[in-house]
Amino acid sequence: MKRSGAADLALHYGYVPQWLADRMARLGLAVTEVLLAEYGREEFLSRLADPFWFQSLGAVMGMDWHSSGITTSVMGALKRAINPHSRDLGIYICGGKGSASREAPAEILKVCESTGLDGVELVRSSKLSAKVDNTVVQDGFQLYMHCFVLSKEGQWTVIQQGMSTGNSTARRYHWHSAGLRSFVEEPHTAICGVNQGEILNLADRQADPARKGVLSLTQEKPELMMQDVQQLLMSGHHSTMPAHQLAMPAHHDVRAEDVDLRRLGAVLWLAHDRQPAGFEDLLLLEGVGPRTLQSLALVSEVIYGTPSRFRDPARFAFAHGGKDGHPFPVPIAVYDETIGILQTAVQKARVGQSDKLESLKKLHELARRAEDQFTPTGKGLEEYIAQERADSWKYGGRTVFGRAKPPAPQKPTQLMLF
Repeated sequence: MKRSGAADLALHYGYVPQWLADRMARLGLAVTEVLLAEYGREEFLSRLADPFWFQSLGAVMGMDWHSSGITTSVMGALKRAINPHSRDLGIYICGGKGSASREAPAEILKVCESTGLDGVELVRSSKLSAKVDNTVVQDGFQLYMHCFVLSKEGQWTVIQQGMSTGNSTARRYHWHSAGLRSFVEEPHTAICGVNQGEILNLADRQADPARKGVLSLTQEKPELMMQDVQQLLMSGHHSTMPAHQLAMPAHHDVRAEDVDLRRLGAVLWLAHDRQPAGFEDLLLLEGVGPRTLQSLALVSEVIYGTPSRFRDPARFAFAHGGKDGHPFPVPIAVYDETIGILQTAVQKARVGQSDKLESLKKLHELARRAEDQFTPTGKGLEEYIAQERADSWKYGGRTVFGRAKPPAPQKPTQLMLF
C-alpha cells in the first residue's frame, strides 16, 4: 500500500470563474497527456492517489492552494478535459460533486460497455469505497463528492471528499486499486482532513476483532447487548487509533513556513537571475521570458518530480497564483503561454519529435540542481509576493474580484530573493 497521510482542508463555498475553469481544463489535459506519454496510465492513477501531488496540481492550476475547493475544481476540470479524449487516452472519469456523484455507477457501466471491463465489479468497488468512508470510518464528515477514475486496463483511483459543517472543514479520501486486497482492512492510500480527535475507523487493521464483533452482535438478543454496552460505558474503556497528519493551514496568505524556501528560491533564482551551463540548449525555452520560465519550472516539477517534492503544495501556487489573490492574482498571459508550450510539446511528441518534452524535463533537472547552489536566508518572501502583485497587471493578472490594476507610483526598491 502507498503511504497514508492526513491534511487540514479549509471548507470554502466560493466559485471558480469561467476564465479560470477553462484554463484549468486546458492545463490539466496538457499535464495529463505529458504524464501519460512519459509514464503511462498506471503512474497517472498513482499520482492522483497521492494527496500531496494532487494538492500541488491544484495549486499550480491557480486554485486556492489550501482549500477544499481544489478537490472539486481539479476533478471537474479533468473530467471536462479528459473524457472527450478518453478513447485515445484510455482514461475515464466518472462521478463528481453532489448529484453528479450518484451518476458514477451508470457512467462506469457505460465505460465498461465500450471497453469490455467487468462493470459489476467496478461499480461494486465504487460503492464500497463510498460506503467505507461514510460508514465504516465515522469521523464526522459526510461525503458530498465521489470521483472514480478508471483506465482501460481496469485499474482505478477514487477521490472523494466529505464536509463537516460544524467546524468548516473538509476531508479528502484517496483510494487506489493497486495493492488493494480488502475494502475493510486499511484500504486507503490516504485520508486528508483536519484532525478531529478520536474517530471510529473500522477499516483499520487493528479493528478486525471489532468487525467480527459487529457481525456477532447482529445475532445477539437486544436486551443482552444493551447490558454489555452499559457495562462498557461505566468502565470508561476506550481505544486510541494512530493517526498521521499533515496540516494544511486555514490562513489564505502564503507564508515562509508553508513552503520549502530552498526549492522555491532556486526556481526564482534560475528564472530571473541566472542562466546556468546548458541553459541555451533548452529548445523549449527559446524566446520565453523569466516570468513564464518560473511557471514552467514549477509545472515541470509536477510532471517530473519525485513524491518527496510535494510536501509543500503551497510552493506550486507561485506558478499561476490563486483565484482569490493569494499569493498573487492569476497571471493570465503567463498561464496561456505555459499552456501553449505544453500543448506544442505534446503535439510534436505525437509525431516523434520529443525534443520539447526533453527540454521540459531538463528544466526540472536544472531547477533541482540549482537548489545545491542556493541558500535561503528566510527573508524576501513577502517582498517577492508584493512585487508579483505590483507587476500583476503586466501579465493580465486577475482574481474573482476583478482585474489587477497598475499600482500608484512609488520609489523603486531592490528585490531580494530570500
